[in-house]
Amino acid sequence: MTDAKGTRPGARGAVDVRATAAAPGMTPFDEVYDQPDPRAYFQALGPLEYRTPGHAQPIFRRLTTALGTGPGAAHPTVLDLCCSYGINAALLNHEVTLEELYERYTSPVARAMSTRQLMDWDREFYLSRRRTGQVPVVGLDIASRAVAYGRAVGLLADGYAENLEVDPPSPALRRAVRDVRLITLTGGAGFLSPRTLRPLLAAAHGPVWVAAFVLRTTPYDELAGCLAAFGLATERAAPTFAQRRFTDDGERGFAVEAVSAAGLDPRGKETAGYFHTALHLSRPTSDVVMSPLDTLVP
Repeated sequence: MTDAKGTRPGARGAVDVRATAAAPGMTPFDEVYDQPDPRAYFQALGPLEYRTPGHAQPIFRRLTTALGTGPGAAHPTVLDLCCSYGINAALLNHEVTLEELYERYTSPVARAMSTRQLMDWDREFYLSRRRTGQVPVVGLDIASRAVAYGRAVGLLADGYAENLEVDPPSPALRRAVRDVRLITLTGGAGFLSPRTLRPLLAAAHGPVWVAAFVLRTTPYDELAGCLAAFGLATERAAPTFAQRRFTDDGERGFAVEAVSAAGLDPRGKETAGYFHTALHLSRPTSDVVMSPLDTLVP
């Protein structure tokens, strides 16, 4: 899922780079989201300097640490919406950077492999880079082949290829969500509605935090309202994060116009040639008081 991708309502993948009827000024990248392996994804997005998962890496680690502290606390289960190939899980649980993943999947060695060979190579690689105290990550995306890859190489503890904008969650997904404490999203807010979030939050047995990187071209009010109905207060972090370079002047014009219409200032951000995201963190009010946002987001 992304804020601007896909070809029909509810289509979802991993990052905010595909065009939709809601964002006609954006370039489509539909072909990279449901391949048998992630090579096309990294080859297409590398030249555009797509960076949101890299920005999210230290923040998601801080959030899982905060949720895992306290008497009797255990490592929190994470639900990664629009999980794609499990890239956020790779960065959360392994000693690896996004830049290293770009280098890995665009290398001549990777290009020469079959998907099966790449899968075996990745399984060994991620096992060798696993951090202590890793966090279980459940993935959700309609891209079934991408989810299957993330599970096969050990990035996702579990994964579900379901479109909750169209159908209710399966019983298996509801069970998997019961212990989730953190929902992450690095692209897809423009495709999400309460139809997706509501059943997930209802299935969780305890309080949940929701951390979403949202394009500044995309309103978040409807989703924040849904979260508020579950007792979650939404704060927007002060810094913005460069998402990717524009592919052409059409994207630049679209972004500058959309950001300006939202009452935000595009100068030095969208005018400099990049889509930008803002982090929205939704939590129970008691947690907002106990852990101020500026202690969690550098």
